[in-house]
Amino acid sequence: MQIIKNRQIIEDRWQHIPDLTDGVTTDTLPAGDIIVPFSLWQSDKEQLLQHSGGLGVRLNSDHDVAEISPDLSHFAIVALQFPSFRDGRSYSIATALRQHYGYTGELRAVGNVLRDQLAYMERAGFDAFEIDASQTIEDALNAFGEISVKYQTSSDEPLPLYRRRA
Repeated sequence: MQIIKNRQIIEDRWQHIPDLTDGVTTDTLPAGDIIVPFSLWQSDKEQLLQHSGGLGVRLNSDHDVAEISPDLSHFAIVALQFPSFRDGRSYSIATALRQHYGYTGELRAVGNVLRDQLAYMERAGFDAFEIDASQTIEDALNAFGEISVKYQTSSDEPLPLYRRRA
């Protein structure tokens, strides 16, 4: 599968592990780099820390980011779920992870990720995107150049426009 990372199309080596309700246990995890649901992290943290590949965690948009903050150093990736384009809670989680908790690893948008949202997601702190299957990844990549002037502050621009003009 291909994703957009740092404004480039790359092959993704990470495997998403489904929720525990789908019959997955830590004994059946595949080798390599994995992204596990937060529920699996909570129930099997010690076993997951022994996994030989890279480790990432997937949070739903209704998770409290404070619950995962003590464990952020264990994750190469934090994947934030967008269940619908109308659900913007993961923007707030991304901002909190970058600005309040100092997370510097990959922050990946997953789920219903649409090209029209990519530039805004990037401003909130995302640097990787799994594009919705209804979109073409090449077209989605063009979305980053569509906003040329940013008025407000964000993770990618610490000064508002009126301060930059002075």
